[in-house]
Amino acid sequence: MRIHVNLLRPDAVLPRYAHGPEEDAGMDLHAVEEIVLEPGVPALVPTGLSIELPPGYEAQIRPRSGLALRHAITLPNAPATIDPGYRGEIRVILLNLGREPYRVRKGDRIAQMVIARYEAIEWVEAELSETRRGAGGFGSSGR
Repeated sequence: MRIHVNLLRPDAVLPRYAHGPEEDAGMDLHAVEEIVLEPGVPALVPTGLSIELPPGYEAQIRPRSGLALRHAITLPNAPATIDPGYRGEIRVILLNLGREPYRVRKGDRIAQMVIARYEAIEWVEAELSETRRGAGGFGSSGR
């Protein structure tokens, strides 16, 4: 699949697969500004990119496992969604769950982006079919 991308800044880095598309689902997104993430304070980190997704596709922005494990950095709205109609800059909300400030440097890999298909739906008001589970939830299947 080919997707149009706009580099909004000369230091923006195209999203890319670390090990290639045969081995990775997510492409790395890179920061274009240095930002200090204070513990417990969400920050918006720009990537310098905008994209044009075709109808029926979304971009999901997800945390990087290495940042989460080593520095307790995550995305509070994970996975974030970029809709096909959005043409603005991709910016990632990062949250430091650790105890010490964490410095994001220009060029750092800050998140992963997965392009995913979705189905447009139409709601039909109707009686629902019966199931064994019924309305059981939140622990209804046991421990």
